[in-house]
Amino acid sequence: MEDRGRNIFEEGQVLLFNKPLYWTSFDLVNKVRIMIRSAFGIKKIKVGHAGTLDPLASGLMIICTGRATKKIDEFRDLDKEYFATIHLGETTPSFDLETETDNKYPTDHITEEFVKETLGSFLGEQKQVPPMYSAKLIAGKRAYEFAREGIQKELEPVTVFFREIELLSFDIPETKIRLVCSKGTYIRSFARDFGLALKSGSYLSALERTAIGSYHVNKAYDIENFQEYIEQMQQN
Repeated sequence: MEDRGRNIFEEGQVLLFNKPLYWTSFDLVNKVRIMIRSAFGIKKIKVGHAGTLDPLASGLMIICTGRATKKIDEFRDLDKEYFATIHLGETTPSFDLETETDNKYPTDHITEEFVKETLGSFLGEQKQVPPMYSAKLIAGKRAYEFAREGIQKELEPVTVFFREIELLSFDIPETKIRLVCSKGTYIRSFARDFGLALKSGSYLSALERTAIGSYHVNKAYDIENFQEYIEQMQQN
């Protein structure tokens, strides 16, 4: 059965995974690669992902093996769906929980109606400045490296597109929002811009990617499920 499993993964598999909170995208890819190599005696196999998720985000990642890695760019171009929890009234330098809060802002003026009206203003094409705490390259160096050294650099705005934005719950200071957006969109930057548009401040306190195109996290493996899948393949 070892040969069958080797052939399946080398020919190419498109695998959906639910990335755990605090894992990096590399952690997940590396774990999957090790599991496949160990189970089927494969010395070397290509394994790659179609779009990173921050360690402080959970949810769907598409991982490709073998010849299916040629499809990665196709998946990267697909729209993404996210469920975001945004904390109102405070900001952090990283726009999420990676860094401590640095400023507080009033929220007494923020109503549910104001939130819905503001969310509507983000629909469609937007110019968005990526976070300094990001992997964007600046003169051959990652932006987050400058940020962690306390060096401020100017990042160029990029064009993104919000197809759907839905308010799921409103309970200051936490607001939960569903977003469907184009590739290259930073939900942390959206959280910053959302707070500014509300004449306050905000940061991203939780994030789950629930879909990439028509692929949904409900159909995804976790590591335990994938281990069971591999064991069944070994037995058949």
